[in-house]
This record gives sequence, structure tokens and C-alpha cells, in this order.
Amino acid sequence: MTQYLLSVHNVDGDPVPSDDEVQSMYAAVNEFNAELQGSGSWVFAGGLEPADTATTVRTAGGELTTTDGPFAESKEHLGGFWIIEVADLDAALAWAEKGSRACGGPVEVRPFQGMPEE
Repeated sequence: MTQYLLSVHNVDGDPVPSDDEVQSMYAAVNEFNAELQGSGSWVFAGGLEPADTATTVRTAGGELTTTDGPFAESKEHLGGFWIIEVADLDAALAWAEKGSRACGGPVEVRPFQGMPEE
């Protein structure tokens, strides 16, 4: 079994959904989460606060620097994620489709790197 990151991306400037639309998305995501958990594929998931709440930590030459805001200066930001464990990419893509329908946004699928054998 392989673990995959299903990441949800928010785009600055996209229309802001109404309160009713947000509540509908939350309900759909809760249903998706329950289905994912029931399947045994769920590892972990979480939604993130807006990108402007981020702090970036850098070390270079032994010096620490922290800056407010996300690392990437971009209009697209990570909004939330699921970590799942499934047999293959096709299964991960099937879950991503359901997740995209539930949250109403794009979902990127990426496998985790394998652990080196000891």
C-alpha cells in the first residue's frame, strides 16, 4: 500500500462562496471523510487557516530568519489535505475525484517517497 497526499488548493481572487455554499461544502466534505474513514484508506486530514496566517522559517549560514506569510508568493495556496493509504495511483485518483466534488476545488495527488530499507 502506498500513501498519497491529496491536497486542496485555494486561489486568491476566486469568487467567495456564500455562507449557504460553504455550509454545503462542509457537509459534503464531512460525508467524504466518513466514507474515506469507513474504507480504511484514511490516515490523516486537515483544513488550513488562510495563507496570510503562515510564518516561514529559514536557516542559512547558521542564521535564523522568520517572515510573515507563505513561502511562495503565489495566488494559489494549500487550503487543506488528506493523507490516504491505497493500493495504487488509480485508487488515489478515484478518491481525489470524490474529494474534489466534495470541496468544490482542485485536488492534487502526490505519492509519498518510499522509505529507504534499513
